[in-house]
Amino acid sequence: MWPFRRNKFKNLNREDLVNSICELERQERTVEAEVLQKIKEIDALMEKGKHEKSKDLQLFYAKKITHLNEEKQTCIERGMYLLYNIRLMNKLKEAYDSNTFFKTQTKVPLSELLADQKRLAKFLNKALVTRVASEDVLTNADELFNEVQSAYELNQPIYGINKSEDEILSMFERENGLAEQNELLEEKQNETPIKKKKMKMEE
Repeated sequence: MWPFRRNKFKNLNREDLVNSICELERQERTVEAEVLQKIKEIDALMEKGKHEKSKDLQLFYAKKITHLNEEKQTCIERGMYLLYNIRLMNKLKEAYDSNTFFKTQTKVPLSELLADQKRLAKFLNKALVTRVASEDVLTNADELFNEVQSAYELNQPIYGINKSEDEILSMFERENGLAEQNELLEEKQNETPIKKKKMKMEE
């Protein structure tokens, strides 16, 4: 191994750190907007499904909702990954500012701080923990994908109803039942005055 390895932290620039954080925050806002849009679309489809009489259309809406929920989950995981990166970059910026302050106040060069093996080991350990945690997010996402895939039978027809869609359809039926009960109550309330008028006429 080459004995004189270049120290990447010597050329660390605060402006670059700030620009990186701003870009990550911009991406995070974009992901958040996508999540909110998915939620809006899901809510709209839920309302359509509640008032739809056709079972085929209800199943169609249920499948669209399931698909949008999967896309929403993917966006949320991306957002969490970005948030973690933003948090780490802010920590690095705070460390940079602290080092700058310390160097300015005590006239100790940054190179001397990095020569402190205990602090350097601590910094490297934090970086390793960050890497492991970031990779765990990806691993968990992969496991989630495999879990969803394993919930379906290979020979299941494309137009079949899975558990998620069945729950949504059941909710649609409950909502339709409540709507029909409300309609019947309104009809009865409207019929009552007519009956009273007839009784008065007969008298």
